[in-house]
Amino acid sequence: MPRVIGIRREDKNRWERRAPLTPEHVAELTRHGVAVVVEPAPLRVFPDDAYRAAGARVDGDLSACPIVLGVKEIPVDRLNPNTAYFFFSHVTKGQPANMPMLRRLMELHCSLVDYEKISDDRGRRLVFFGRHAGFAGMLDTLASLGRRLAWEGIDSPFASLKLAHDYIDLEHAHGELARVADRIRKYGIPEALHPLVIGFTGSGNASKGAQEIFDQLPYEDILPEDLSSLFSNPDLPRNILYKVAFTRSDRANGGMAPHLRHLTALVNGIYWEPGHPRVASLPDLLALYSGDALPRLRVIADISCDLHGSIEANVKITTPGDPVYVYDTVSGEAVFGVAGHGPVILAVDNLPCELPVDASQHFGDALLRFLPALSRCDWSRPLDALDLQDEIRRALIVHRGRLAPSYADLARHLR
Repeated sequence: MPRVIGIRREDKNRWERRAPLTPEHVAELTRHGVAVVVEPAPLRVFPDDAYRAAGARVDGDLSACPIVLGVKEIPVDRLNPNTAYFFFSHVTKGQPANMPMLRRLMELHCSLVDYEKISDDRGRRLVFFGRHAGFAGMLDTLASLGRRLAWEGIDSPFASLKLAHDYIDLEHAHGELARVADRIRKYGIPEALHPLVIGFTGSGNASKGAQEIFDQLPYEDILPEDLSSLFSNPDLPRNILYKVAFTRSDRANGGMAPHLRHLTALVNGIYWEPGHPRVASLPDLLALYSGDALPRLRVIADISCDLHGSIEANVKITTPGDPVYVYDTVSGEAVFGVAGHGPVILAVDNLPCELPVDASQHFGDALLRFLPALSRCDWSRPLDALDLQDEIRRALIVHRGRLAPSYADLARHLR
């Protein structure tokens, strides 16, 4: 069997410029004797010629590739029969929007490996963009905070920051953050904002990535139980920010509502499903914004981006070009921008695409180690006879048109 891997072009939206492998990764594969075919893509952050120079063939037809790598969901009319696809399928919760795609994969006798499910024997994800979702989400949060404060007439250190997609790469963003950090150290936070507190939820890669960006600014860690006393200390220095990380037990013991009034921004990174407690409910926000004066809480960044989920005011998904809206707690309307009586909600569901170079490099670094062995796999063989690493076998949703035993329950969503 020829050792050929295809890389499809992304077509989810105009913001999706990532690739599962960079030209450098492709060059490494070709050194291992693996042929790579790359579908031409004018929006991809890496030009077609860079892949040609790395040894790939650029061709709009991937039908001869036994394995095809992508990033986001694939339209049903672009699926080829008898192909092993690798991408983020978003089918494992039975998501209705993606059931036609799953059904078509099965009709075409395809195999599907979902990156989200590639894990080690301790259940830890191995191939992910999560940290870059956090990076982009925190950059967008700080930029949106600066814009909201400017609308209020407050000159803040964050006014100069850009949205994540406006930076060339992470190094560019780090340079801008360093200048903001220097300004905070020298001139402090405006009195109207002091103390400026950013709250974080979640312990996964997205939350860690967001905190990694924030930690480049001067800050002090505080505990949730110390939030109230923070505001009664007249000697509190103004040249640092304050960071509070809420654990699962913090959210369970009395909920988040008592803490929201102390936060300037909330960055939410928890995994949420229906029935789980909310981090910020609509009644919580209505109570917070019930007075004539605006409360301290200006921005809520829902990095996990669960529609009507842990942040109940996340009522519509946004794009990198127009990432925030104000949720009016009285009318329930969501108006794009930063102006209005309600919190600014960040609800971009594909944040890593805002940092396509760094995100693709990191993702490909993690994926590359599996590919030489996968290229040797005979995908026409029965499931039990497939020569797969355990990490990949755990992520195999469909093989040759049939649901793998671990995902058999998805059948009820296909009826």
